Amino acid sequence: MLAGLAAPLRAAEAEIRSAALVLTDDLYVLNADIIAELTPLLGDVVTRGVSLFFVAEFELTSPRWYWLDEEVASRTLTYRLSYQALTRQYRLTIGSLHQNFGSLDEALRTMLRIRNWGVADRGALRPGGIYNAALRFRLDVAELPKPLQVSAIGRRDWNLSSDWFRWVVPVPARESK
Repeated sequence: MLAGLAAPLRAAEAEIRSAALVLTDDLYVLNADIIAELTPLLGDVVTRGVSLFFVAEFELTSPRWYWLDEEVASRTLTYRLSYQALTRQYRLTIGSLHQNFGSLDEALRTMLRIRNWGVADRGALRPGGIYNAALRFRLDVAELPKPLQVSAIGRRDWNLSSDWFRWVVPVPARESK
């Protein structure tokens, strides 16, 4: 199986195009759009039955002048992308929820569009406060089978990750319900 994985080296890149925190009735949710493309190697690996795990990491901090920033919220969202050879469908799993897709592109489009991800309770952010938010998306190489982890060390075609996308979140002084 590993012999067929030798493909031309090309870096996989991911970029977070937009991200925003939105206040719902009782919590803040994150909506984000990510652009990413699997390398031919990663596409081949998943088609051959190896599950790929992707992680979206979110951090929300409150700046302090006298010490390190205070961590308000830190969340991770893990996706498992796999191929079901019997049904010839790609499966995207988030926790205990899963969805099947007819093509890899459909599964990727769904995974790269984060909607209504609850990241902080309403009371966690002070009215009138200003917060720093950060989001990144990456392939979790540590979840690969051990032989693939070894071959992934130092190879660009296994490294799919975005830079941290940072933005400022001002909270209105008086929130209206």
